[in-house]
Amino acid sequence: MPDTTSESRARPTILVFDSGLGGLTVFREVFAARPDARFVYLADDAAFPYGVMPEEVLVARVTSVIGEAIARHEPDLAVIACNTASTLTLKELRARFAVPFVGTVPAIKPACAQSTSKRVAVLGTQATVTREYTRALIREFAEDCEVVLVGSPRLAAFAEAELAGEPAADADIAAEIAPCFVDRQDKRTDTVVLACTHYPLLLARFRKLAPWPVQWLDPARAIARRVVNLLHTRASAANPPPAPVIVFTSGRAVSPNLIEALAGYGFAWTTQAADGSFDSRPIGP
Repeated sequence: MPDTTSESRARPTILVFDSGLGGLTVFREVFAARPDARFVYLADDAAFPYGVMPEEVLVARVTSVIGEAIARHEPDLAVIACNTASTLTLKELRARFAVPFVGTVPAIKPACAQSTSKRVAVLGTQATVTREYTRALIREFAEDCEVVLVGSPRLAAFAEAELAGEPAADADIAAEIAPCFVDRQDKRTDTVVLACTHYPLLLARFRKLAPWPVQWLDPARAIARRVVNLLHTRASAANPPPAPVIVFTSGRAVSPNLIEALAGYGFAWTTQAADGSFDSRPIGP
């Protein structure tokens, strides 16, 4: 059960949700912006990856998992740190729950505004780049930019493996990002939108393997600013906040490499239950 003491309720509780660990890139920025808050990170890794799920199944899944998390943790705000889930489920989530939601959508507007060559790539999951929502953003904000949509079937899994200390080969990553780089009519791609929260986990690899330098646009800081705007009237508690909690829905074992990586984000506890329930236990000794 959530802590309902007066001290606990004086600080906001922020739920950060993703299909896996990609949302850590958003969590990192939100945590930096609101270090006074209590954080619960919910990874629905039992259903990872979301990009291959039928839309109606995904909406039902996310609504159910989020509903259980809201009932248990009573967040003051929820961040859907997943482009695929955001584009499909935010309308349903906002209609069903009173909790404010902050979503994650492809940063096409700022990418086109800052591009000099006016050639932009959107690198996302196959599900995200084929959605009408993404195409509507291009119609509304691309203006005189040429936007190429690149759907990767493997990068999200590569990012999860990278975090677990099992990096993919350079050639495999290079093949996934190669379609982003268009050099035609004396104009090169100069901006790549990271339209999956997993992808910033691979940013160092992207920069190393890119055929020429580009701006890689990660919306995490903009999401953090939105969270701050929505929670700015909340009072901060005088005592230090508790360590953030990470919840896995799969019940999978957490490897030593992943434990170490999660510790770098400040996590000291995880929740693992094969049935999707939320019983806590430490991830370390």
